[in-house]
Amino acid sequence: MTMAARIALASTIGLAWVETAFGQEEARAAARVQQDVDKFQRQLDEFRASSRVRINDKIPPGTRAYYDYGLFTSVNYLSLDDANLDNRGLWQYDAVGFARINLDGVHEGFFRGRVFFRDFNPGDEFEENQAHNWDGHLDRLYYKFDLGRYLSAKSGELGKGGATVKFGRDLVYWGTGLTLAQDLDAVVVDLSYDPYSVQLVAGRTPSDTVDFDSSRRDFDDHTNRWFYGLLAQGRINTHRPYGFVLVQRDHNPNGSTVEVSGQTINTEYDYNSYYLGIGSTGALGDRLAYGIEAVYEGGSTLSNSFDTAGQIPQSDDDISAFAANLQLDYLVGDRRNTRLSGEVIYASGDNDRTSSTNTFAGNITGTDDEGFNGFGLLNTGVALSPSVSNLLSVRGGFSTFPAPAVKALRKLQVGGDVFFFFKADDEGGFDEPTNDEGYIGFEPNIYVNWQITSDVSFALRYGIFFPGDAIQADEENRQFFFAGLTFAF
Repeated sequence: MTMAARIALASTIGLAWVETAFGQEEARAAARVQQDVDKFQRQLDEFRASSRVRINDKIPPGTRAYYDYGLFTSVNYLSLDDANLDNRGLWQYDAVGFARINLDGVHEGFFRGRVFFRDFNPGDEFEENQAHNWDGHLDRLYYKFDLGRYLSAKSGELGKGGATVKFGRDLVYWGTGLTLAQDLDAVVVDLSYDPYSVQLVAGRTPSDTVDFDSSRRDFDDHTNRWFYGLLAQGRINTHRPYGFVLVQRDHNPNGSTVEVSGQTINTEYDYNSYYLGIGSTGALGDRLAYGIEAVYEGGSTLSNSFDTAGQIPQSDDDISAFAANLQLDYLVGDRRNTRLSGEVIYASGDNDRTSSTNTFAGNITGTDDEGFNGFGLLNTGVALSPSVSNLLSVRGGFSTFPAPAVKALRKLQVGGDVFFFFKADDEGGFDEPTNDEGYIGFEPNIYVNWQITSDVSFALRYGIFFPGDAIQADEENRQFFFAGLTFAF
């Protein structure tokens, strides 16, 4: 993961308070519901159908509408060591506003925007005049129309099928998040007929998305990739099997020029990929949740643009890559809501790449590119935070609420993870220069989430990476520290 991507991700951690709220009694109740989920769903559908009130068009829309709005601010501090073992510190002050309106449960509009001020420690900025600057971002802006609710409200009957159409910017998250987890400006159509559903997506990345190819000019503030896909899902008891097809087309600004050993090297870019995937999410018993996904990547890419002699012609090469992900979460069932988790991530590499993600120093001309590059978002730690490309990552973790009987601390959650990183192909490239060795290193992480009051929350993240034989940089530990305090209004 690039440094720009890590800073963008870290700046949102303080806003991502997620509370796990299952106690011992709740766990037993959840188990009972799972054992009789079909009966429960039928009863719920019958209740909705019998109690639904038809829309009265004589009532003004302002009376029938539900609306919500708010503002939250945060103060965040980030300190990290980069691949060159340089420490960089950053204070960031955020203000996030949101508004939602819903009419008759049929029409929904949502907006969320963020402005922030970045204040780097002296000498820690990446570019000149970047030490102190204001910036902003449109996180969400969409309109959604629910055809199923509209027809049900008109007829007073609840059908088994449904259809929604959403236009605008929102997060599109498929399966376990291995292949696709991106903010997109898109049209998203959801069709369902219990127990089946289909989602159709057509859209593009917002321009300020950080691209995976950091050798491309303006990769961190001018990205234009288009996505077209279909995800089909079913339900078998507590399991949600799915399959998908996703096509990605590269419309990024083309051409970058760099100086290498006194020679000018020009690189063209055109990474067009498609993904065929299958997977399932659900529960195995009363306390064990799982997610599993496997995906094949095909398509075409341009090869590397130079060798030891200098500039060389680029060729249009085939992509043939593979990735898989397995996630497990076990609810212990104690009064502290303790959870144990584990995850394995595999993403194939290419043994003739120097960089696992970039076109520059990428695939050798005339060969298949076997390095996987997707558009997902998985947990790969905070200190090293590698891209899911030429990677085997093994994680074990836990989380708990240590003081449920103390009122002031009952929403205090602590947890930790330990990561072990390996290259999928020992000779393949990585995010940074490596040797032809497989062991990248290991990284323990700890985190704290504390909802102090209903309006104030605190988040802390700390990780330290211990490099292995594959890392070429000095064998020094790399540390990451983040703390954020959020106020909601």
